[in-house]
Amino acid sequence: MTQLSLSQQAYLSIKQQIVSLRLPPGSVINEAELREELNLSRTPIREALQRLAQEKLILIVPRRGMFVTEISITDLQKLFEARLALEPFVARLAAQRGTVQHWSKMDDVLATAPPHDEEADNEKLIAIDEACHQIVYEAAANQFLCDTLRTLYALSLRLWYFSLNQIGNMQDAVLEHQLILDALRLKDEDEAARLMETHIHTFHKELQIVIGGKI
Repeated sequence: MTQLSLSQQAYLSIKQQIVSLRLPPGSVINEAELREELNLSRTPIREALQRLAQEKLILIVPRRGMFVTEISITDLQKLFEARLALEPFVARLAAQRGTVQHWSKMDDVLATAPPHDEEADNEKLIAIDEACHQIVYEAAANQFLCDTLRTLYALSLRLWYFSLNQIGNMQDAVLEHQLILDALRLKDEDEAARLMETHIHTFHKELQIVIGGKI
């Protein structure tokens, strides 16, 4: 297994703190605290923060500092528009290019979901959803699209965490991935794209209701 660079370690750690709202929207980014917490030097921390700024998770304000970007209903709509355009297309590519290994990996992820008649932990369901999307991106075999969608997904994921306490049972939305997987395995591009589009619509509708009432 390839060892992550110090910059990549810092990036993943800080990104997770932002996405999960441990670093909440609008909060100040304190480089010294991050260096101490992650036991890393200034250079990898700064490289990570620059990357996160490019991904719209951090706002750099000259002479004032760095801040976690705010969350707004406008963000939700723009993310929805971008993902609605790209995710079905990537599902088509994944249906064409995906391998048995990809779909076996997705099977393993979905096998960790609790039975439908049991109460599920939404954070666990989020992790399943994220893993399934990452596999589809990987199967599409287009690094440019993959990088773009990972950025969009991280921004969407932060909105999901923001709404977590008010979102109901998300099992149906997450388990839509089983139907998507079936279509991908059959190389049915049209069905995979249609199901992915429905999945993105479901995600948007759930968040729009909650976030619209919180912002």
